[in-house]
Amino acid sequence: MQKIPDSIGSKYRFIIVAAERAKQLQNNARPKIKTRSTKPAYIAMKELEQDLLAFEIHTPVEPTGKL
Repeated sequence: MQKIPDSIGSKYRFIIVAAERAKQLQNNARPKIKTRSTKPAYIAMKELEQDLLAFEIHTPVEPTGKL
């Protein structure tokens, strides 16, 4: 298991953010770290461990019931 930084908060968020970053890497985004690995998921987790990625947490909006 990877070390989860305190800034992320939970292992579930870690996985979600890493998965989104891995998708970006698969679509030819440049890695922010140097590594021998070519696996997008591994690179994304390492970038998260080193706090190299910025992300936002959106809170869900409650419906008011009116149309």
